[in-house]
Amino acid sequence: MIGDLARILLDVVTPVAVCAAIGFTWARMKQPFDSQMVTRLVSNVGVPSLVFSTLVNVEIGGELFMQMALAALLTSVFFFAIGYVILKLTALPIRTYLNPLAFANTGNMGLPLCLLAFGDQGLALGIAYFVVNVILLLTVGIAVASNEYRLQDVLKRPFLYAVIAAGFFMTSDVEVPKVLLSTSELLGNFSIPLMLITLGFSLATLQIVNLRRAVFISFCRLGIGIPVGFGSAALMGFTGAAYGTLVLMCSMPVAVITFLLAENYGADGKSVAGAVIISTLASFATMPVLLWVLMGG
Repeated sequence: MIGDLARILLDVVTPVAVCAAIGFTWARMKQPFDSQMVTRLVSNVGVPSLVFSTLVNVEIGGELFMQMALAALLTSVFFFAIGYVILKLTALPIRTYLNPLAFANTGNMGLPLCLLAFGDQGLALGIAYFVVNVILLLTVGIAVASNEYRLQDVLKRPFLYAVIAAGFFMTSDVEVPKVLLSTSELLGNFSIPLMLITLGFSLATLQIVNLRRAVFISFCRLGIGIPVGFGSAALMGFTGAAYGTLVLMCSMPVAVITFLLAENYGADGKSVAGAVIISTLASFATMPVLLWVLMGG
């Protein structure tokens, strides 16, 4: 039993580590990598295709999908509230550090782990969490970093319309055209490895400015995320893949995009970069243990 579980854990963690290591090594070898182009390609083509093809292929039920979306909203409220209190007590700038505490890396790292750990159902449920997370990031997250609220940033995102299109086919008797399904599957397949390679590249190129503060924010993110994940999963009455997916998504490290938001909207991006690096490296140590608990229980 223990040997089988260890093999499963190896099967889950190894692909993630290998893809991230490729990106890290690529950067260290100073090979050309247009991270902005890759990020836009994944965000505007790959992820919407992955969202659509996964949701129309997997039978998870609209009720469970909405429950996971509600759980994403609930856990985000917890993260913002707890993060705000921590920053107030420590007198750290809210504009810079609230987003790193509130938003985990549910895309580059969360979706691949949900897929590898819990299969297509885990990926579909992870997408439900991810969609809510991105909507909040592009509204509340931008408002925190810039003191501006921009609903149009959400309305311009293709993944939102991929969710709407998938919802239509999921709730109707209309069959998805084969050409649409095969095309979206093909385009969606490049998203997962590219997201992980980009994560590795980011880890190699970002720099740590304030080590002590980066360590503090990193362990606050993980220290908040894991108990909130377990508590919220129990509160929602989740079991199986839904339980594991929610815990995993909540337990991810600081999202790389919080560094980009801080840089683009005038917050202290260099300080956030350190938290991204340290929390991600720390999560590679905590994730096998977490997966062991989730998959062995």
